Amino acid sequence: MSVSARLAELGLELPAVAAPVAAYVPAVVHSGLVYTSGQLPFVDGALPATGKVGAEVEAADAQGYARTCALNALAAAAQAAGGVDRLAGVLRVGGFVASDPTFTGQPAVVNGASDVLGEIFGDAGQHARAAVGVASLPLDTPVEVEVTFILA
Repeated sequence: MSVSARLAELGLELPAVAAPVAAYVPAVVHSGLVYTSGQLPFVDGALPATGKVGAEVEAADAQGYARTCALNALAAAAQAAGGVDRLAGVLRVGGFVASDPTFTGQPAVVNGASDVLGEIFGDAGQHARAAVGVASLPLDTPVEVEVTFILA
């Protein structure tokens, strides 16, 4: 099944690619891979929340934001690759969670990204991953996700 057909089956629409907030591009194609820049959980050009996970932001909400980040990454990769059906799978996910110093649930937060990519790509969505807690992220977002996709 094509990626576009799977997205339709899941009732998912890719968002518009967010404009970069600094000096970078949303995604780059190189040697059969598409590398995305870190994607924030923008929805219609705005962040749904700001703050640290474990303090101002609940972990369950942050997991949803990680899902949004992954969909934003998919949109950026599709734009760079010439269409979503040019993407064959996921190689790696990097997740960054702005965390209260006592918060240790970063892997569960980043599961939001991993799970949606698995839903979309099936077995080809299995990937290597890092889930890292950080002191702060751009624009005070609670989550940022970068993805490396495999070209078809």
